Amino acid sequence: MSLSLDFLSLPLLAAASLVFISVMAGVFSARVGFSFLLVFLVVGTLAGVDGPGGVVFNDFRLSFVVGNVALAVILLDGGLRTDIVTFRTGLRPSLLLATVGVMVCTGLTAAAAHWLLDLSWPLALLVGAIVGSTDAAAVFSLLKSSGVKLNERVAATLEIESGMNDPMAVYLTLTFIGVALAMGAGTGDELSAKAVLLSLLYQFGWGAAMGVACGFGLAGLLKRMGRGVDGGGGIRALLMVSGGLAVFALTTWLGGSGFLAVYAMGVIAGNRARRLVRPALSAMDGYAWLAQAGMFLLLGLLVTPSELLRTLWPAIGVSLVLMLVARPVSVWLCLAPLRFSPREITFISWVGLRGAVPIVLAVFPVMAGVQGAHTFFNVAFVVVLTSLLLQGSTIAWAARRTGVALPDPDDTEHARLVYGDFELDAGTPLESLCAFYGLPVPANASQSIGQWLHTELNRPPVVGDTAPLGNAEISVREVEAKKITRVGMRLG
Repeated sequence: MSLSLDFLSLPLLAAASLVFISVMAGVFSARVGFSFLLVFLVVGTLAGVDGPGGVVFNDFRLSFVVGNVALAVILLDGGLRTDIVTFRTGLRPSLLLATVGVMVCTGLTAAAAHWLLDLSWPLALLVGAIVGSTDAAAVFSLLKSSGVKLNERVAATLEIESGMNDPMAVYLTLTFIGVALAMGAGTGDELSAKAVLLSLLYQFGWGAAMGVACGFGLAGLLKRMGRGVDGGGGIRALLMVSGGLAVFALTTWLGGSGFLAVYAMGVIAGNRARRLVRPALSAMDGYAWLAQAGMFLLLGLLVTPSELLRTLWPAIGVSLVLMLVARPVSVWLCLAPLRFSPREITFISWVGLRGAVPIVLAVFPVMAGVQGAHTFFNVAFVVVLTSLLLQGSTIAWAARRTGVALPDPDDTEHARLVYGDFELDAGTPLESLCAFYGLPVPANASQSIGQWLHTELNRPPVVGDTAPLGNAEISVREVEAKKITRVGMRLG
């Protein structure tokens, strides 16, 4: 009697084939602007019970575990790549978007879900919380593959926001699940505002504390190991992934936000031990892509298109309200007081990408036994599909249309469109410049043009910032140590 290995070979063949087909399809689809992540999701759906593959898969618990682990790996990779300098311009707006922005987005989307899906307010708020945050996997991946270089303020805001808003979305989802279950059981239990606030502070406090402490610890460990352990960085990447998952699990067990902890750990370690982390980033990229592939394929397999069709049009309506109303309103409320330009607000509003996070969060109510939870899962899937299809495929176009894309060094035509026709030293006296070009002289004409521009912007300057001076437009071409050193000018 021989031992049959069919229990291993057949599932392995199916899984490897799905990944292989997804990657091949993604290579070709990327050429026409579609996201790799969208391809993984679609291939998983086609392989499912209603597709040509016919695979019956309804293991929500396995998908929940894989989704959380994958998001932890992706957030760690994103944190390791985040330059601490970007926090100078991106931290304040990102914190607002990751907290106030998510709550505003949740409320407005809940109103759409209440009306279009005929849900009670607690369940509608649960739907809003599930789809209320942007997705780190989608943002990190699509910004990297879009081929455009964004100005520092926009890029930092989007990347830091996507790394920090998951804790708020998880917290709101768990809170509204508790409310829905209490109402469904008829206990009449209500969560007090004090209990909600303390729970929020507990999650964010433990998450931040564990992330920062373990980030310093990991950086110190990497420095003690030195460069001689592994020249290619493979061992260091494995060390960081395993350490990150351990911190994620421990923080979650303690009641904190594991997502915030693993992202903060990546940021601290990546900047404290940059020379040692950098060689490991290529291996980390492989771990992150494997995590994304497995997560999106499993989530695609969970979807049953025949059930999806029952709520397709209301779900599309919720998605459109989220993209065209909720996200723009929340971004405008958070960023307008910080003097973001209308072009920057428009682009950040459009790049509110939804990816695996809403689908993973939609598994929460299914596992908790909330009534109608499968409907929430289908709505989240439609939201993600439309976001990746419409927003994910138009990032480069939107960046150029809104003027937040910076030109390549050798693209002189694009450089003239962004910076203007003339390049000037920022130390040029403002009064002399105005007299030479016939421009109106501002009140404090004793400044240099660089000092005047910095004052007009009233925020940390980044390359690409502009301000009007009469019928001219002055732009920032170069910044060194927070000081404008070169400016551009466009007349007329």
